[in-house]
Amino acid sequence: MIARASPMMTQPARRHVPAILLALFIGLSVVLGIAPATREDWLLENVLVVLALAWLVHSYRRLPLSDAAYACLFVFGVLHEIGAHYQYSAVPYEAWFAAISGGGSLDAMFGFERNQYDRLVHFLYGVLVTPAAVEVIEARVRPRGVWRFLVPFTFMASHALAYELFEWLAASLFGGDLGEAYLGTQGDAWDAHKDMALAVLGNALVLPVWLRRMRIR
Repeated sequence: MIARASPMMTQPARRHVPAILLALFIGLSVVLGIAPATREDWLLENVLVVLALAWLVHSYRRLPLSDAAYACLFVFGVLHEIGAHYQYSAVPYEAWFAAISGGGSLDAMFGFERNQYDRLVHFLYGVLVTPAAVEVIEARVRPRGVWRFLVPFTFMASHALAYELFEWLAASLFGGDLGEAYLGTQGDAWDAHKDMALAVLGNALVLPVWLRRMRIR
């Protein structure tokens, strides 16, 4: 006789962390959506955020992630909303650091010649989104051997490329100041390449750690 799993066994256990993080993120997004630097750029920056949130909510019962993966997505989302509020190329981290350090300069300390906030967020995209990508792939694809590394690695790398293509398409469609603000190249001809490289680097650093975590969990 084959035992059937009860409906309770097929449903995720009641968890409060994802709901709390979702409520906090929505609240922070509303606050950061008040009087952004450019309303049009803020709206454009949040198109993918709305789509991602819709997917996360829709897939929660069928494919719940770990609390740690949701926490990583929350941190990334908040950093993105800060960039959307100020415009990525104008996030005043220098003023914040000067206020904390009593007049110091991060850009001078590291020899930066441009606002580096967008570079940081691209790197953290690889660091903070990789856990969710790994968990989804492990649940749906179930790769084995070296493919457990290669599938999420190429998945994240393709996302980094897709985002740069999305930026290019949006900037081409809207043009003018809005297109320039959304691209945020700050005069760097290799901006897209560097952004993709940083995202892939972040992914490569976190991926082995997260795979090991899942193996021993």
